[in-house]
Amino acid sequence: MRFGWGRAAVLAVAMMALAACGRGGEGGPSLEDRAAAAAYFMESNARAEGIETLPSGVQYKILASGPARGVKPDGNDLVRVDYEGTLTDGRVFDSSFERGSPAVFHLDQVVPGWTEGLRNMRVGDEWLLYIPPELGYGERGAGGMIPPNSVLVFRVKLLDVAPIPGDAPTRGAAAAAV
Repeated sequence: MRFGWGRAAVLAVAMMALAACGRGGEGGPSLEDRAAAAAYFMESNARAEGIETLPSGVQYKILASGPARGVKPDGNDLVRVDYEGTLTDGRVFDSSFERGSPAVFHLDQVVPGWTEGLRNMRVGDEWLLYIPPELGYGERGAGGMIPPNSVLVFRVKLLDVAPIPGDAPTRGAAAAAV
């Protein structure tokens, strides 16, 4: 397979399929089964070559590095990225590469796993981000394309950062201001 996570993905999908067999397959795997498969994937992927894990549990693999002194976005900045989002089975659910147009957004407009991953990247970096369900769409899933409790896999290339003075307030800062 093309990515190091392929073996873990196959095992996670197999676990979900086996779990569904015991219930007649009517509604597919339960939320608990999906959560267990996601946890298994993340644990297995953490041991793959080149995978690093951030304190929150977001994992990444560096595909290409930008300049060592490149700009890193903070929580207040506008970023321009090219990306492709897939599930662990390789199904693509969104791709700016396919659209031929990079995405532009503030870091507070995306799931928390994206925000954390991008805050650690520099302009010119290209990473694979592995986002656990609790930092993605969690138990609700998204748009029928992303099932509940799915690990999200993103190939992200940080193209540019438009710095905005200051940083987005953290929960601690907001609580201290009250």
